[in-house]
Amino acid sequence: MLMLSLVRAFAAAIPWLVHLATWLVARSLNMPQPVVHDTGVFVVAQVYAVEMRVGKALCPLRLWRRLQSWFR
Repeated sequence: MLMLSLVRAFAAAIPWLVHLATWLVARSLNMPQPVVHDTGVFVVAQVYAVEMRVGKALCPLRLWRRLQSWFR
């Protein structure tokens, strides 16, 4: 019961903390908060896309097949 209460409190605090962090960054950069938020979303999407591309290129099975094809 206590763990469920802690999880609910943490889940309720996450949006508030994201809003606070966005507000603090926007205030320190002297920019509107929606611009900072949308820029952050864009950066996260770009980083995710790059990580997925690199992850596919470094897949162990794919590397193993490429190595085997070199030694044939």
